[in-house]
Amino acid sequence: MDWLDHVRWDRDGLVPVIAQEAATGDVLMFAWMNREALARTAELREAVYWSRSRQRLWHKGEESGHVQQVHEIRLDCDQDVVLMKVTQRGHEPGIACHTGRHSCFFERLDGDRWQAVEPVLKDPAEIYR
Repeated sequence: MDWLDHVRWDRDGLVPVIAQEAATGDVLMFAWMNREALARTAELREAVYWSRSRQRLWHKGEESGHVQQVHEIRLDCDQDVVLMKVTQRGHEPGIACHTGRHSCFFERLDGDRWQAVEPVLKDPAEIYR
């Protein structure tokens, strides 16, 4: 059996993916993969996602240079969520978010409002030219 057949794809042929920094355990981002994206990720050992907004494969870092080197790919107990342990490349410290931050999860709920609690490491205008 093909290892990709073990994944429980949703009705759109996608599976949710969490990218976690291997060295720190920080959750960097959430994205989606289709079968081809997961196969390419396993082959390249670099993250390739499915962009729902662009309706195409998206090799993380193709525009920004902030590539995710993949060390490990895990599947949850229901086979419907992928966890990847990665090293974020292209900037020190690593930038995973299009806002120029280390992690996409930079807002924390404080009382009744969201507060940005992580700094911008590089201006997005300098990343995406």
